Amino acid sequence: MVRAYSMDLRERVVAAVIDEGMSARGAAARFGISQSSAIKWLKRYRQTGTAAPGQIGGHKPRLLTGDLRDWLLERSKSDFTLRGLVAELAERGVKVDYVQVWRFAHAEGLSFKKKRSSRRTTEAADRPAARAVEEVSGPA
Repeated sequence: MVRAYSMDLRERVVAAVIDEGMSARGAAARFGISQSSAIKWLKRYRQTGTAAPGQIGGHKPRLLTGDLRDWLLERSKSDFTLRGLVAELAERGVKVDYVQVWRFAHAEGLSFKKKRSSRRTTEAADRPAARAVEEVSGPA
């Protein structure tokens, strides 16, 4: 992950430009940083009075809360697929993607397991009976 430069370096670059009259590009070369960093630090210093870095990262609030959460919990009592829920939310005017719905379902402990069909284990009247493995693969 990216880390911000130290405040000491930032202050020295700003001091070189403001106190010594050096250009931002010259200060960048002197301290071994990129020109764009020096220019951005000076711009921030002039706007806010400090060259301190802004916030990196942070918490992004969940979209599926409140009424949407209640609706999703009620909706998930019957059969559902995640892609189906994404489509239903889109019809309601909520723009979410598959991953957001998956995270919601995972956090709420929701899942829909298909029931095993009893027809699979029995022979169907309209299909021929399954052949033995030896018949399919041939003699060994």
